[in-house]
Amino acid sequence: MTQIAFPKLLSSQIAFDIARTIRDGFDKHYRLFRETSQHAKRYFEQGAWSAAQTAARERIDFYDKRVQECVQMLEDEYEESELSDEVWRELKLHYIGMLTEHKQPELAETFFNSVCCNILHRTYFNNDYIFVRPVVSTEYIDTQDPVPTYRVYYPGKDGLRHTLTRMLSNFQLDCAFANLERDVAQVEARLQQLFGGDRLEPNHQLQVLTSLFYRNKGAYLVGKGINGNREYPFVVPILHNRHGKLVLDTVLFEQQQIAVLFSFTRAYFLVDMEVPSAYVQFLRSLLPRKPRSEIYTILGLQKQGKTLFYRDYLQHLKHSSDHFESAPGIRGLVMLVFALPSFPYVFKVIKDFFPPPKETTRAQVQQKYLLVKHHDRVGRMADTLEYSNVAFPRARFAAELLAELKQFAPSLVEEDHEQIIIRHLYIERRMVPLNMWLSNAEKEGRDDLVEHAIVEYGNAIKELVAANIFPGDMLYKNFGVTRHQRVVFYDYDEIEYITDCQFRVIPQARTEEEEMSAEPWYPIGKHDVFPEQFGTFLLGNPRIRTYFMQHHADLLTAQYWQARKQRIEDGHIEDVFPYPQHLRFCMQSPSPPLTGDPTCMIQS
Repeated sequence: MTQIAFPKLLSSQIAFDIARTIRDGFDKHYRLFRETSQHAKRYFEQGAWSAAQTAARERIDFYDKRVQECVQMLEDEYEESELSDEVWRELKLHYIGMLTEHKQPELAETFFNSVCCNILHRTYFNNDYIFVRPVVSTEYIDTQDPVPTYRVYYPGKDGLRHTLTRMLSNFQLDCAFANLERDVAQVEARLQQLFGGDRLEPNHQLQVLTSLFYRNKGAYLVGKGINGNREYPFVVPILHNRHGKLVLDTVLFEQQQIAVLFSFTRAYFLVDMEVPSAYVQFLRSLLPRKPRSEIYTILGLQKQGKTLFYRDYLQHLKHSSDHFESAPGIRGLVMLVFALPSFPYVFKVIKDFFPPPKETTRAQVQQKYLLVKHHDRVGRMADTLEYSNVAFPRARFAAELLAELKQFAPSLVEEDHEQIIIRHLYIERRMVPLNMWLSNAEKEGRDDLVEHAIVEYGNAIKELVAANIFPGDMLYKNFGVTRHQRVVFYDYDEIEYITDCQFRVIPQARTEEEEMSAEPWYPIGKHDVFPEQFGTFLLGNPRIRTYFMQHHADLLTAQYWQARKQRIEDGHIEDVFPYPQHLRFCMQSPSPPLTGDPTCMIQS
């Protein structure tokens, strides 16, 4: 790595002015980012779900817009001849000086890189010109707000129930609870179960992040209990009932439950943070196995997530020796997918041409991935990291893989000495393709795993439907199973909005010739879908068919899809819970809740 030589005197006014312009551009971006997160509280209080979804979707583009604004300002202000190598070196040093008291220095460094990489040629992407490694520490950054990153409560003084009530009141939600005393008592009982009757140590306390986490129709209180050298993470979802009153829905305290809530399929939460690195550090204490890159993405800071992911990837390359090779599974018609066996991600490249029956283009495929990026993924679609001009060591490529890339995506592959440059690709968390999972479960005689996978598969489709997404190609190979055994959709080239589809019943044949015809005798529109045909492609295996018909037979009826479409068109935003229904307090009453009981009915 090239070492930076600090000059005795930073003399370039141009370098200083450019550094200040970039810093101001970032500050504008983060101010707008925080304002959107702050508005989420009001949307939640008012039950303005559509407004919250719009704000979350628009916020995704804030970063790129501010980067392009900054690039345009610099290109308008300065001639290329003015930006010498010396100016670029001084520019970075000036910028470092501007971040010494900054509250988001790691984000500001990434913003600097984005601006510079839009101006510089990639041969300049080195330590002299951009931040290849972080320079400014994020340790122990203090907040300027009157409240800290997290609040600390000592239940030993006033009792756990009183402490929980005070904890909730500190969020100052401008909406009444339906029955706060009842809900707090249920949370208290669950937390006492979590703590397991441990003897209370002198440091016994609850730490709770100051900002709630907003997503969809829920707000999430995130905290942990500390007793001696033991820590107990917990999350309390806060929801609206049918009457618009607030309820505490459950307590999540198993690490897997919290990991699923904060998974790569459920970014990006709206959270108001002055010091995001402090939130990341807190969440890492709850989920120590989750990379910082994913936590930044969870918090809506996806560009920082991309930066940290790429640093992790480069570090992994240094400490591994295996070769990139084609990912296991059925080869796709649109994407080439490869992986490094020791690295838990896959790399996806769009082919230059697609054989029949695919009728699409590269631009259309990219548009589908962009749609998913902006859409609510409801925990059932993988988030993707999109990169341009990614360098791979040529020596680490299997010969078969390199030949396949050159054959099917020659326009995206460039050989540069000892490197392979791929001009555009997507990176996703690696999962086991569902078709392989089902095959392995059957070979092992694990009917329980087969049934679980089919239940999850149907649930995934139904939750996508709730989010106005029709998967298009519903074959098992287009779904994956995560390490938490959740089924997730990851092939986006044929997705459509439910509201753009026409779900039809196959008309009755009028003649024997029509009934025996190998081709459809009835007209089919571009967006027509016939759900009763799904079984032909999905249910050839008798065991799978049994479980599917037991749990999800409604997916084979046009009436189910038509009803879901009508609800979306009527403006209903469905509830999709990021945790099992049986964990909800209202599902654990001694007797089933009465029909119309507002305790367990969520506002739609």
